[in-house]
Amino acid sequence: MGDDPGRLYRLDRVAHIAGVINDEGGRLAWVWFQELLGVLSPTNQIQKFAVNYTWFQETFGECPAGADEETMRRFARANIMMLLGTQLFANKSGNRIYIRWLPYMAKLEEMGGYSWGSTVLAWLYRCMYRVANRHVVKLADPL
Repeated sequence: MGDDPGRLYRLDRVAHIAGVINDEGGRLAWVWFQELLGVLSPTNQIQKFAVNYTWFQETFGECPAGADEETMRRFARANIMMLLGTQLFANKSGNRIYIRWLPYMAKLEEMGGYSWGSTVLAWLYRCMYRVANRHVVKLADPL
């Protein structure tokens, strides 16, 4: 589903410019995305450094019966990314999953060690700060 090296390179240049590369191994963001989730979304589903939520939902909505362990891990990563991007750290669009969550998905075993509650609270405060601007038209879901 899109293993074109040129396409990956172009997508990674955008991610690099946006500061989204966080892989200690030096892998490019979209290559890492494909490694962790086993698939790369179609170009028309990518907006800057985010993927449309509908593509995530259609692709990873239900794990197939009898899936092997690696497939289950990929579905778990995708569903956690959807949870983070739409529920805990919602944005104005409400329909994009940012690839900035990739570093947290790389090692599922370590996710319980992060302080998610304080991070969500900080995100909420950030959203409230933005609300103080009278020119803001759209708000994130928590507000």
